[in-house]
Order: sequence, then C-alpha cells, then structure tokens
Amino acid sequence: MTTPAKSTGLDDYSSAFDPRFGLERLSHAALARLGREYMLFGHIRDRGLMPPIAARFGVRATERISILEWMGASPIYTQRMCRAMRIEGDDVATILKSLQLDVGFPHRYMDVGYEVESERVGFFWLNCCGALLDVEPYGEKAVVSMCHAIEDPTFDATAYATNPRARVRPVHRPPRSPADRVPHCRWKISIDPANEPVPEPAITRKVRAGRLADFELDPPGLPEDDGRRDYSGPFDPAFQLDHLSRRALVVACKEFLLQSQLLARSSMLALREDYGEETARELLTTQWLALAPLSTRRLCQALAIEGDGVASILKALQLHPVFPADYLRMGFELVDAARGNFWLEECTALGDDEPRGFLSLLDDPACPGLNAMVQAINPRARCRLLGAPGSSRPRWEVIVDAQAEPAPEPAEARFVALSTVSRFQLEVS
Repeated sequence: MTTPAKSTGLDDYSSAFDPRFGLERLSHAALARLGREYMLFGHIRDRGLMPPIAARFGVRATERISILEWMGASPIYTQRMCRAMRIEGDDVATILKSLQLDVGFPHRYMDVGYEVESERVGFFWLNCCGALLDVEPYGEKAVVSMCHAIEDPTFDATAYATNPRARVRPVHRPPRSPADRVPHCRWKISIDPANEPVPEPAITRKVRAGRLADFELDPPGLPEDDGRRDYSGPFDPAFQLDHLSRRALVVACKEFLLQSQLLARSSMLALREDYGEETARELLTTQWLALAPLSTRRLCQALAIEGDGVASILKALQLHPVFPADYLRMGFELVDAARGNFWLEECTALGDDEPRGFLSLLDDPACPGLNAMVQAINPRARCRLLGAPGSSRPRWEVIVDAQAEPAPEPAEARFVALSTVSRFQLEVS
C-alpha cells in the first residue's frame, strides 16, 4: 500500500496517476530501491547493445565499442557524481567512493568489497559478479574479452577522473581457477607520483563537449535529516544507498540516469564513427527494443505500478530510466482509461548537440522503442507521433485498443533475456 504521509513520501506509485509526479514524491525506502534499479539499468542497457554488435561485426568490434563507451562516459559521470555528493580529494579512498556510486557496479548484482590500505594503495574485489556469470557459459575467450581486453583500459579511465596518476591492476581475475573461485576477482589501485598522467581520451573530450557533462540538476526541496546529506567525510567500505538522506537519494538517482545517458551518448559517438549514422541508429534502436520489456517490468515491480491501462503506462514513462529527469523534461496527460498524451517540454536535452543516445531516436514516426516500452505493460497499446517528424517539440499519443491484436515481444528482447539480470531479484531493504 502507498504511504500517504507527505513528510516521509510515498513507498511506491500504486496511487492514482499524477501528471506532476517525480522522484521527490517517493519515500526514503522507495528511492533507495529505485536507485538500485537505476544502477542495474546500466547493465541491462549494455546487454541490449553488445550482443547485437558481436552478431553483426564480431567480438573485436564489441570490445572496441565497449571500451570507447565506458572510456567516453565514465570519467565525466565520475566527476559529476563527486561534485553532487561532495566527494573531494585525489587519493585512493576518493576513487573507491566513486566506484560505490557507479552504474558499472550495480549494488547487490555486483557484490563488491573495498579496502583502503593507504592514501596511495587500495583494493576492490567482487565476491560475486553478475556480469561474469553471464559470460562464463560462453567459454574462456568470452571471459578474457570482458575481464581483460575491456576492463584494463576502462578501469584506468574511471580512476583517471580522480587522479591521472592512478593505475588499476589485477591481483587475480577470471578465467577462474579453480572454476568456483571466490572472490571472482581482486584489483589493486595504486597512485605513484612518478607515473605519467593518463591523458584524457579523445572520446571523452567528444562526450564532454555536450551540455550534459556540466548540466546542473534542480536541487530537491527535501529535508536532509534522515540520512547522510552527501558522501563527504571518511570512506565507508560498507556504504549503501540507504545511508543517504531522501534529498541525497533523489540527487543520486538522477545522476544514475545521467550516467546511463552519457553512456548512450558515448556509444552512439563510437558507433557513428566506426559504422556511420544509419548503422549507429539501427544498433541503438535494437538496443532500445532489447532493453524495453525487462526494464519497464522491473520498474513497475519496484514501484508497485499495477494494471495495464494508460494510467499505468504513463506512470512507467514518468520514471523510466530512458528519460533522465531534469535534463529531459516531459509532460503527461491522461485523457481517459484508454488514451493519453505525453510530450517534450523545453529543456537542456532539446538544445544539446547530437548525438543524444536514445533521445536521438525520438523522431522516428514508427516509435519502435516507445512501443516496446508501453507494450511491456499492455501488448495492445500503441504510441503515435503527433505532428510532423523532426519537430523540435515532439508529442505522442498512447492508445490501448481492446480490439487490436496483441503485439509480440520484440525479437531483440532475447539479447537481454539471456542475461542473469533477467532473473535477478533485488532484496528489499
């Protein structure tokens, strides 16, 4: 049941559709739960993109795009999160704090341990890595591709955001020997003043050129007396989202959405550079179709959004991680039980330069990604773009037609369905 107390927020979104609903309306527990889902979305979106790239261009192409994707985005979103959470410094503890708030390490799906040995030396290890469990069934080559070829440059890129002289090196990593070795891997972070500073990658500079890199979130008007107002102060190896105040949780959730948006921007830049605009859009459309069913259902489950009417569809769209709050502003209108409207309002995203990841696909009159999202709730739902394609302020109608043939789940959803994330259940705090 929904908690009605205004002072503590709502424990879910089982209440009636509210066109002005936002993260600020949720309770502390609901925000912590949703924050973990938003972190997990960072993994879901990758599982929707990398297998199609591998199927079309091979494993080496997947490695290259994955490296560019994370190298392009992670230094920027690491610095964003550090500013948002008042994480200051350039030592190992600062690097570990940022990893604790990185969508690359979704809480509980990745069971990560942390240790600070000194200002210049620290460790992290994965007692259980959901991503590894995904790739191990495909053999040693797949494991080496992820745990060696991709992680080596991307871990350094993340650490570089805090200290360009930091290095991340494996103590041990998969392939596991013995096959059930725990922890799955262990990594050492070291900072040596004698190291040459890691230069900022070209892809990072390209991603940083957009408005999103320095975009300022709207400060939530919420109290800060129910948890940590930020993550300044000592490093806590047992840090969880639940430790933050409601206000800080709203900020963290919005930053998680921007992390995924930066990754989408980075991957589209890389795909466009290697394969051209048309292929990049095709692959991002495939990714959106792949991630839409699972991510939408998980969101509805996390927030107790029940039913298959337009009201439930609009509620899911309001909080879906494809649409990063504040950066992208949307309006919603429930016309009746079978019809509603939603649209883009004036916002930073509209004035940002291309590419904008999934947001670059919103001008498609066929609405494939949007349809995959709404049909995860009701297979008889359809979205229709209103007005001329290419409009700077697009508007859509969503209709549930009881007489329509139910739409099948997109074939692309199989890419995500193969992942352990499709069966993973977050424990309720």
